[in-house]
Amino acid sequence: MQKDPQKGYIALLGWSLNAVEAAETFDRRYVVVAPEWAEDYCQKHNIPYLSWNFERLNDRSMEISQTLKDMGVDVAIPLFEETVEWAGAINSVLLDNPRLFGQSMLMRDKSLMKRRAQLGGIRVGIFEEAHDREDVMRFLKRVNQTLLKLDGDPNDPIHFKAFDKAGCLGHRVIRTPDDVDAIPDDEFPSLMESHLDGWEFAVEAWVHNGKVCFMNISEYVSLGYSVFVPASPELEKYRPKIEAEINKLIKAFDIEFGMIHPEYFVTSDGEMYFGEVAYRPPGFKVFELLERVYPGFNAYKATMMVFDPKTTEEEINEYFPTPVQDATAYAGCFGVYPRRRVVSRLEIPAETEDDPYFESHELTPPVEEIVTKRTAFGTHWGLVYFVGDDAGRMHSLLKKQEDQDFYV
Repeated sequence: MQKDPQKGYIALLGWSLNAVEAAETFDRRYVVVAPEWAEDYCQKHNIPYLSWNFERLNDRSMEISQTLKDMGVDVAIPLFEETVEWAGAINSVLLDNPRLFGQSMLMRDKSLMKRRAQLGGIRVGIFEEAHDREDVMRFLKRVNQTLLKLDGDPNDPIHFKAFDKAGCLGHRVIRTPDDVDAIPDDEFPSLMESHLDGWEFAVEAWVHNGKVCFMNISEYVSLGYSVFVPASPELEKYRPKIEAEINKLIKAFDIEFGMIHPEYFVTSDGEMYFGEVAYRPPGFKVFELLERVYPGFNAYKATMMVFDPKTTEEEINEYFPTPVQDATAYAGCFGVYPRRRVVSRLEIPAETEDDPYFESHELTPPVEEIVTKRTAFGTHWGLVYFVGDDAGRMHSLLKKQEDQDFYV
């Protein structure tokens, strides 16, 4: 597509083919900043490219900011958790706003994030930092003592999370001393938090000039396994309350622009608790699910639009759909993890493949026969996609996949 020099020039931090394809069909100039292994592909397909390895921020960090500034780039967009800090550092230079780096640090450190949320009057569970296993044991005991547990009562779980990893990576549920002993040394320091009983869900909110221009509620069926969009009518009834919480978050974190992906809990009495917030596209292909249900909407383009300082209000109003009302169906996906210790082949269950809601999958045959033991929440082996017009049926169908064997 013809690029408009009056619009912003954007840098995409990290490699995402879907983001590149969206940029190709958008009127903004762009450059992909990715590790050197992406160079051959970019040269072959004439994709504007700049090589950079996203190791920890170091003495060379200013170099990439200056290079992009000299190229005339207006803004950097993080595509993955590991590039959020980089985007903050780069944008503090490109947009001449040093606060953006501090803001990106808040978005990366789950402990700092919760403290900032608390300062903004946002409800969070009890949390502490753990530097060793003794800290974890102490927190587990203290939480259960607070809950008036008696000797012999099963412990209420606590959650153990990596400070700066995406989604479920490094997330463990701790109930017993054995669970504590199983934590490897290299997972410290980490965040510990109390368990919240409630309905957990995620939000994707596109923010421009400090205001929400589109907000999607993603409904989790089982955390780490399945999600669908838009949310069911039962969850959507909380939309006004959720939007009020998002506005609190925007104010607490000084967010002027960009795409945020927070997670919340609704308790049985309707109270809303903040879990965490990310400043990058969500996992589980939620962007692609949104594109499936909102015709003509591309979530990556939308993200480029809200990041671009040269985007006008008219463009925003024209581009974004009306939440839920404009959705043509419900789209969900299920993350497959083998249920057997030894597998020899991929076999899509007939019950799954024959279901009218089944659309496609991206599973591949197993490379090894022995399935490694799942630590914490683990990483799925691929996704199975479903589309249909009934939220209740979508929910039960995704739940049912947990009992299916995709690898036999």
